[in-house]
Amino acid sequence: MLRIILASLHLVALGIGLGSVLARGTALRELPTRESLRRVFRADLLWGIAAALWISTGLWRLFGETEKTASFYFSNHLFLTKMGLLVVVLAFELWAASTLGRWRRAVGRGEAPETVFSPSVARRIATISHVEATLVVLMVVLAVSMARGFGSRG
Repeated sequence: MLRIILASLHLVALGIGLGSVLARGTALRELPTRESLRRVFRADLLWGIAAALWISTGLWRLFGETEKTASFYFSNHLFLTKMGLLVVVLAFELWAASTLGRWRRAVGRGEAPETVFSPSVARRIATISHVEATLVVLMVVLAVSMARGFGSRG
């Protein structure tokens, strides 16, 4: 039963995460208003929650060996590629999250959105968001391929 719950939560995180990172990217391309930044911050929060859920359930599934042994995963080149893509997403997200955190605090202090919001930086984070969404989809393709027996050595 635990493996079903963990797998389900892992997939729910996919839906929340993919939708929210795309929503964040789209909202960042809008003109800066309190409402548009509110949408950006809400989507960013959901993206963070999804990431925490993904990573925690993924680690539990991996090291708790609820599906397969850890050695199965670590000997699968598709799994290692999937983890490499996760590292790329996290690397992109470090800058994006810290920038949006500064914006969130500034707006919370009452600063006007147009003084907080940098259009060029917003476009860069929007692009990063859409690249991250693409990487997440590639991770899903790798996971589905693994589930079908691809990537195992030997």
